[in-house]
Amino acid sequence: MEKRQDRQLVALAPEPAFRSPPANIEAEQALLGAILVNNDAFDRVSDFLKPDHFAEEIHRRIYETAGQLIRAGKLATPVTLKTFLGEQDLGGMTIPQYLARLAAEATTIINAVDYGRAVHDLAVRRELINIGEEVVNTAYDASVDSSPRVQIEEAERKLYAIAETGRYDGGFHRFSEALANAVDMAAKAWEREGGLSGVSTGLHDLDRMMGGLQPSDLIIVAGRPGMGKTALATNIAFNIARSYRFEERPDGSHETVNGGIVGFFSLEMSSEQLATRIIAEQAQVPGYKIRRGDITEGEFHRITHAAREMQSIPFFIDHTGGISIAQLTARARRLKRQRGLDLLVVDYLQLLSGSKARSDNRVQELTEITTGMKALAKELNVPIVALSQLSRQVESRDDKRPQLSDLRESGSIEQDADVVIFVYREEYYLKNKQPREGTPEFAAWQSEMERAHGRAEVILGKQRHGPTGTVELAFEGEYTRFSDLAQEDHLPAHM
Repeated sequence: MEKRQDRQLVALAPEPAFRSPPANIEAEQALLGAILVNNDAFDRVSDFLKPDHFAEEIHRRIYETAGQLIRAGKLATPVTLKTFLGEQDLGGMTIPQYLARLAAEATTIINAVDYGRAVHDLAVRRELINIGEEVVNTAYDASVDSSPRVQIEEAERKLYAIAETGRYDGGFHRFSEALANAVDMAAKAWEREGGLSGVSTGLHDLDRMMGGLQPSDLIIVAGRPGMGKTALATNIAFNIARSYRFEERPDGSHETVNGGIVGFFSLEMSSEQLATRIIAEQAQVPGYKIRRGDITEGEFHRITHAAREMQSIPFFIDHTGGISIAQLTARARRLKRQRGLDLLVVDYLQLLSGSKARSDNRVQELTEITTGMKALAKELNVPIVALSQLSRQVESRDDKRPQLSDLRESGSIEQDADVVIFVYREEYYLKNKQPREGTPEFAAWQSEMERAHGRAEVILGKQRHGPTGTVELAFEGEYTRFSDLAQEDHLPAHM
């Protein structure tokens, strides 16, 4: 008897409910009706709403055909549309009858944008479900040689494609809004330390020329090997991370008020090598001594003290070599979302690859990389500092100061960059020209070496928002450290 009851209970157990993808057919009908009654409704939603966002196939066709007519300057009504949609049975109604019903039941175009957003948001949710199912199925059916990392990056790419496609916060803005933003930026610059509109580099002479690093700018730092471009980028990045201060908003999020959170893509050096450089700079102990362990007790204490201070700074390093611009973009977005981001550094540009397999056309590949970086800077609204190598033609000139034409595959770099900075140290070249001691040439060379020793020129070859020119900085090679030069006009007057 008990067994029979158990079988009955099993038989009566409810089957799992079938879940249909989210959709709002009434909202789709209301929107299409509003468009058919007044074509102005289409202009209000066409910026973000595409035919694919409709759940019903017939609604996709109606919206697409109506859009084609309206863009051609024609009227989209039930009468003009019916000839383009063919014959189809819609639950006992013909297409002309259905169009007439949509128009008859439409109320007003005032709510057209709200209906459009509802249709768009539900389409996004359906696409999220599709991606989730694809992730599950691919993970189950993956072949042995398939890497999970590739699947993760592909899923991330699709998710961000959804996030960026069909956004309805774009379009034209009133000039008064732009004006208010400009005044707000000026007010923040006035309140911020140093009175800068951008993020301070920690190098005051450079800040005076640039006004700090501006949000959404692509800043190229270029130089021949040995000039110190990595050292300059590392110094600036660390200065910004060390100065980080924030205010907590009412919603619990943090707003940066000084310095910033830094992401550093070190494609050439490992994170340990980069950390050694920064410790050498901060502790003022030569990097080669740290690597060899050839340090005194006092130097060791300076290193440990510097390391303790550096523990809490928001400085994040990714030292994966040979990544593509698509991978870099995905990782930068993730850092911005999870930790926040105020500055991105890429060391260096030529070590990135494009989205396709490496081809003979390196110029085209680099164009894709620089265009992608500029787009990323605008999207994340942070400055991106990208290092770049210079061609060897610099070495063949008497004056070895770099020019814009010296940039490798320079067309795209020069075009996409908002700022181009060249690092030049005359001392580097003079060292290789040492004449024989005791000659008149040696005395002249020694005089030149004394003048150039410990000095570097930072040449602003291009600056979209300000002047070009040269800034002289002090450079301590053994600590890979740039700092402001103590010039006569900077020194206090004698009493």
